[in-house]
Amino acid sequence: MARSNRPRRENSRRRQSKRNQEWQPLDVERLQGGMRRTEFKRGREYTVQPIRAERAQKVYTCPGCSGDIMPGTAHIAAWQADHIMGDASALADRRHWHSHCWKIA
Repeated sequence: MARSNRPRRENSRRRQSKRNQEWQPLDVERLQGGMRRTEFKRGREYTVQPIRAERAQKVYTCPGCSGDIMPGTAHIAAWQADHIMGDASALADRRHWHSHCWKIA
């Protein structure tokens, strides 16, 4: 049986609807900065957000080594994902860690 190279109507409709959608540019800053993720450590679930060097503008104390995280240093912010007092309280209790200290904690 000969094979037809013509697109089926279903496929051509699908292509047209994709073409008609409004184009939205990629958020390059978000892609470069890393995505928020969930990790399990010490039996708890944590939300981990990478912080790029250019966005780090304050001095933080790393809870892993008690050393300072200076402005302009890439690091991570972590908070408990299943906080008993809710998401707002968990976010207020977030801590900034050196990336290495978080990995070995």
